[in-house]
Amino acid sequence: MTRILAASRPVRNFERPFPRSRRYRSRASPVLFATALIGAAPAAKAQEAGPPLDGRERMVHDTLLDHLAGEWRIERTMRGRATGSTAHGEWVLNHQFLLLHYQDAPRTATPSGYEAMVFIGYDNASERYVVHWIDVFGGRFSETLGYGTRDGNAIRMVFEYPDGPFYNTFTFDPVTRAWSTLMRSKNQKGDWVTFATERFTK
Repeated sequence: MTRILAASRPVRNFERPFPRSRRYRSRASPVLFATALIGAAPAAKAQEAGPPLDGRERMVHDTLLDHLAGEWRIERTMRGRATGSTAHGEWVLNHQFLLLHYQDAPRTATPSGYEAMVFIGYDNASERYVVHWIDVFGGRFSETLGYGTRDGNAIRMVFEYPDGPFYNTFTFDPVTRAWSTLMRSKNQKGDWVTFATERFTK
């Protein structure tokens, strides 16, 4: 008789009741929702940001640099000595740089032997010009990048060479349609001195 009563007692259920599982799922839902929001945020931000400031699709359109395109005769005075040369300006490399190619003028009595290719571009993110000045003095002297800022019709290019800063300011005259440059450097005393001046005419 005792055995029959013991066997007829209800067996306890040690598994979790169903309502508790429902509560667990309801807690997980906000976590999944927050994860989805975090994942969607970069995509939404990318859409709001729009196209990149710099790159292949952002060609340089600079109305001031446009005036450097073409053929030029250059009169240069450097350390009291007058010389002449020519320059050809054109947009190159997907309209990312204005290339200014310096050479000796034809039939020059005393050619200087100087030649340079100057690539002038623009960094939209940093809001400044970038200048690669490559010339016959070779790689070591062309390692330093120049950076430029515009002030009206002038662009001042700054080169931080190992032996000191060097400024080259290009100024456009809208009346005569000519360009002039002023190159200055610091001497050993720390004073700014004129290195050379140039005048571009067509």
